[in-house]
Amino acid sequence: MFVIFGAAGNVGGTSAAALRRAGRPVRAVVRDETQGAPLAEIGCEIMIADLLDPPTVARAIKGAHAVQMLCPVPRARADPASDMRRMIEVAADALRADPPQRVLALSDYGAEHASGTGITTLFYYLETQLQAVASQLTFLRAAEHMHNWARVLPIALSKGVLPSLHHPLDKLFPTVAARDVGLLAAELLLDEQPAKTSPHVVSIEARERVSAFDVAQVVGELAHRTVVAREVPRGEWAATLHAAGLGQQHARLITDLYDAHNAGRIDVEAEVSERRFGATALAEVLAEIVARVAASASASAAP
Repeated sequence: MFVIFGAAGNVGGTSAAALRRAGRPVRAVVRDETQGAPLAEIGCEIMIADLLDPPTVARAIKGAHAVQMLCPVPRARADPASDMRRMIEVAADALRADPPQRVLALSDYGAEHASGTGITTLFYYLETQLQAVASQLTFLRAAEHMHNWARVLPIALSKGVLPSLHHPLDKLFPTVAARDVGLLAAELLLDEQPAKTSPHVVSIEARERVSAFDVAQVVGELAHRTVVAREVPRGEWAATLHAAGLGQQHARLITDLYDAHNAGRIDVEAEVSERRFGATALAEVLAEIVARVAASASASAAP
């Protein structure tokens, strides 16, 4: 049994579908039944679990040959860092108590740093907590997801301005499509050859790095309008994130992350990881998002 946590998400859903295409049994772990319906249609066993609840997490991994572990940042919580650390502890305890043959944990670029990287320090915590699990362990570290730009594309399409926390605007940074992360995760889980080391660190990013200028240009071409990139001044970051609905502590995690990003600390740890490259270009992902935003705007404007 292949157990996929976060199976309703972009990465987990892709992994679950790839494993089903390969004929493997999949237990899709989701938060509620509505999330499970599409996964049930492709033959997944559905398991409802609360990642903060030890008994449900333990039930989810029972009898697993392999587990793909995702501990998401709980955005709606007042203290997302504390709650995510608790999720990690619950997962690590369950996996130590009932270790499957293989565990793949979804992690981030920069997870080798113990401090000073905002949200990414939580993935450092994830990796350190899982190292005591008696399984063949893989950390799949992904670059910044291309889908993250969906948060600001409505502004870019309505005002022609793409706000960016990446400074300077011409700085190249690694990104990756969620589907490529999910496909690689499934491939690694299916690989029966034992890794030379455990944990085995694998990194993934797209073949070409991009800048905020590049993102603005692609969005403009897709929307058939001029879109310019704009640096959000450092002093306005917190207010901008609060206006977007983030709580104070979540906004702090984001600002610390981008301070580290702009200082060059969020990158591949090339000397210790096996490097892989996704096939999906930025324009493919942004085209989907632009079409979705445009459709939503049209629906809102309809009488």
